[in-house]
Amino acid sequence: MPRHARRTPNPTKPLLRTPNRIGSLDAAAVVGQLRQLHEDAEDKDVERMPDDKELFQALLYLEARVGALRDKKAQRVAAIERVRLWEYLREQVDLHQSRAIADARAADVQWRDLAPALAVNTSSAAYNKAARLKAASLSDASLGDRPVRRTPEAVAEVERQLAARAAAERQAQREATRRHALLAPVAQRLLDHREDLSDDDEVVYWLDEIAEVLPHCETPTQRVGLSTYMQAVIRELKRVEARAGKQAATTDAARLAYAAARELFT
Repeated sequence: MPRHARRTPNPTKPLLRTPNRIGSLDAAAVVGQLRQLHEDAEDKDVERMPDDKELFQALLYLEARVGALRDKKAQRVAAIERVRLWEYLREQVDLHQSRAIADARAADVQWRDLAPALAVNTSSAAYNKAARLKAASLSDASLGDRPVRRTPEAVAEVERQLAARAAAERQAQREATRRHALLAPVAQRLLDHREDLSDDDEVVYWLDEIAEVLPHCETPTQRVGLSTYMQAVIRELKRVEARAGKQAATTDAARLAYAAARELFT
């Protein structure tokens, strides 16, 4: 029976199985619990144990003084927690070393100069190792919160996706700013004639929202909010007209303001 050739995984494809990670952990609290175990065991050197926040040094102390725990249950608990803390520390090291590399590159440090610090021999090896480390910092930010394969290709692909997303957000903000120049005076006209518009509860609510944000509409988020509120009040005015069978504005000026608002969103 012929054997099927093994497929080589796409290097840019995220891992299909999410690896287990320690993630967020109150390491100081765990160290404090281990300190208590040593105090209960009357460890004669426990006063020399580093502070709970000094994780690395505390772990070295716990390793050196493992014999001070005579109770088997305490030994098992302490050993498991030490394994967990080392794994947590490893995750933090990847993240922070990646940030240090990014800072070095921002300071115009060349890959050949980073190679010795990364314990590799060539510029290309330094680049590839940095890419693998960067995967740790991209795991939480990657699309769908999926982990990133530790390959330069996968990291480059996720960075491309994130850059595209950031570019789209900037474009949306620019568009919101452009539309705001048109939208703000139309919104103000609606407010000027709100007494001549329907007093339906939903219409009044959205006009109040517009009145609240319009005087302070400076940030892209606020401008997007104003556009959302305008669309909502137009929707509610249309609903009032469909239900009542008559115009939602009672004066020519209010009707013109309403028509201008509708035209912006057609």
